[in-house]
Amino acid sequence: MTPVPATMSTVLLPQWNSPAVDRSTVEPSAWQRELASAVRNVPELLKQLKLTATDFESHAADSAPRLGTNADSLRQFPVLVPENFLSRMTPGDPNDPLLRQVLALAAEDLPVPGFVDDAVGDLAARRGPGLLQKYAGRALLIASGACAVHCRYCFRRSYPYSDEPHRTDEWDTALNLLQQDATITEVILSGGDPLTLNDHRLETLCRRLDSIPHVERIRIHTRLPIVIPSRVTPEFERLLGSLRTQPIVVVHANHGNEIQGNCADVLRQLVRSGIPVLNQAVLLRGINDSVDALEDLSRRLIRLGVMPYYLHQLDRVAGAAHFEVPAETGLRLIEELGKRLPGYAVPRYVQEIPGATGKTNVAAIEFIQV
Repeated sequence: MTPVPATMSTVLLPQWNSPAVDRSTVEPSAWQRELASAVRNVPELLKQLKLTATDFESHAADSAPRLGTNADSLRQFPVLVPENFLSRMTPGDPNDPLLRQVLALAAEDLPVPGFVDDAVGDLAARRGPGLLQKYAGRALLIASGACAVHCRYCFRRSYPYSDEPHRTDEWDTALNLLQQDATITEVILSGGDPLTLNDHRLETLCRRLDSIPHVERIRIHTRLPIVIPSRVTPEFERLLGSLRTQPIVVVHANHGNEIQGNCADVLRQLVRSGIPVLNQAVLLRGINDSVDALEDLSRRLIRLGVMPYYLHQLDRVAGAAHFEVPAETGLRLIEELGKRLPGYAVPRYVQEIPGATGKTNVAAIEFIQV
């Protein structure tokens, strides 16, 4: 078995080089089997989509369209694409908007001024093992270092997950800090992706948070319902419905083509079970940087009862510069979107600025700069 790098991991493998492997579920569930069979390299991904390197390079719109081949880079941040997500891509299309989110390009290895490893100031916000706090009243737990898909624009692609808790008992310090701080009313489970924890481990963590009297809300940030919809198990839904605290699920889809099939089914299912479900997207060059694409995404979400929450200006993480869209373009797109959709269907266009007290509206940033 290939060793898992210190900056990326997946379920069913020893997480982040931890000696402890979770074996509480003897027989892997359906979603774990799907993750275990995910595509994990560029050649296989292209083969599945009936593409070759030549096809891609001759049609790609990027100024540096060559495929990623740097072994060190791919070892640190490997390709990972579940088959369910892959099935929503169009075979033979090198510019498919879902493919472009997960396909490693040589552009990732080009140093670009202003693009850094810790683009959002995570390390400066660390209060304890696995615990970050940037904003008043809210704290974030790095619940897992694993993801079910490796998005090439990921702002935590270089995060030192190996330094964070892996076993249940390693959460004691972070949970004690939360217990002692009565100003914290909301805890965000993030990562990685918290839903790469199995139902037993996720419930253990949620129950401990639920027992803290001043915690009012548990927010789960996850891409799993989008890329492996079978992760929304009956046990997960029962857990959310049984909490004293208000659960909120924030999913991450960037393009309307992601919201189809059993992905749409589970999102509707969550909403109709009474769980507030919001969506965060990132504005990405060549993927959703048109008003038609953003409108289609919002319409598909609203049809299911999922509220478009944020459209993020790209976090300037090293390796993602080729995804960046100028802020003035994003402002124009949001203005046009507002002409086509009701206000509740238009996401807030925001940027995360290290040290700020909350997400900052991009319009305000542009106004200040002018």
